[in-house]
Amino acid sequence: MVGLSLSLLLVVVGLAWRALDDPYVATPGGSAAPTARPGQAALALADLEAAIERGDAAAAAALAPSGDADAADRLRDVVENADDLGLEGVTLRYVDQDGGTDPTGAWRAVVDVTWQIAGFDPAPARSEVLFALRNVTEPTGDRVAVTAAGVAGGRAPLWLSDDLRVRRTDSRVVAVAGSQRDLARYDRLARRALPVVREVLPEVERRLVVEVPRTAAGLDAALDADEGTYADIAAVTTSPDGEVREAGPLHVLVNPSEMGRLKQVGAQVVMSHEAAHALSDAPMSRAPLWLVEGFADYVALRDVDLPDTEVAAQLAEQVQENGLPDDLPGPAELGVGAPYLGASYEAAWLAARELARAGGEDALVELYRSVGAGDLDAALRDVVGLSRDELVERWRDAMRSLAEQADAA
Repeated sequence: MVGLSLSLLLVVVGLAWRALDDPYVATPGGSAAPTARPGQAALALADLEAAIERGDAAAAAALAPSGDADAADRLRDVVENADDLGLEGVTLRYVDQDGGTDPTGAWRAVVDVTWQIAGFDPAPARSEVLFALRNVTEPTGDRVAVTAAGVAGGRAPLWLSDDLRVRRTDSRVVAVAGSQRDLARYDRLARRALPVVREVLPEVERRLVVEVPRTAAGLDAALDADEGTYADIAAVTTSPDGEVREAGPLHVLVNPSEMGRLKQVGAQVVMSHEAAHALSDAPMSRAPLWLVEGFADYVALRDVDLPDTEVAAQLAEQVQENGLPDDLPGPAELGVGAPYLGASYEAAWLAARELARAGGEDALVELYRSVGAGDLDAALRDVVGLSRDELVERWRDAMRSLAEQADAA
């Protein structure tokens, strides 16, 4: 649905203001049921938008129902999050009611939201977000109060849905729905990831944004995915509104459950991998997925002092049990929820490393940037000096050697 501007909405509803904002309508059985008040909801959202723009947390809290301290705190958090992140261009436009209105006058609204981290996001993000509202009657009159933003059931940007700890520098923004200790850990990982990426891609212009929800379910909500979809994924790089596009915003979103169980080296490899994706615009790449993922792992693992048998332990085990694969991993092997996903990522890394060994690191970078859909064979020959069949042969030889090393260990 396309959101209406506030001015247009007020014109549309102005003639029917009393009917729309009447808290009750008669039912066929003669009883009365609360009804939504879109006009007053639009005004409440406009007031919240203005409070965010001014950085006025008290004004935002006043939009909660009287006596609802939890709702007031949530609205203060929204303003403080926006201020800490350095958001600009925040707009909140009422679109439609979502579902019915309960006997207390509580209801949900679909709200068109735009936002942008100033200096980091090259363009605004835009998403339809669910807000929890309530019709209230107070001594000053009837109004619609805001009880929560980014509620379950739709995409929930982290700055709208939780209390954040934020660290913002010239090179990175890290936002964590957790403790100061959590923030320090993830900021350290992000800070160390930047020189890792720039060692291979010194001219990258993007700066890094990392968001860490409170739980794995929070990651699913931030990505508008069914709960459990990303339970086994440590992190993902995507647009904060789910619309990946040229010159659009890209953020790293972390699964704290998976990252929390990793040791320091493993967590750093994950963050450096995702930073390589974010800073190189990987979600927009037309390169084969094995090259996109293999390149990011090549960057992340390039200077890690670990033996191949540890870096690619799952791949070595798969080769020992099932033999050598015939071809490079495809989207089915590298997709969320795929069996043996870890081994497939290691296989992609090994292919990228063989490209670097065959043509040099500069050739790998050039190939990653230049190859488009259907152009891999020509790019391999022109940039690296290999045919696809020759690459696959080298890659299979490397896997055979890896499995033999693991067997001898």
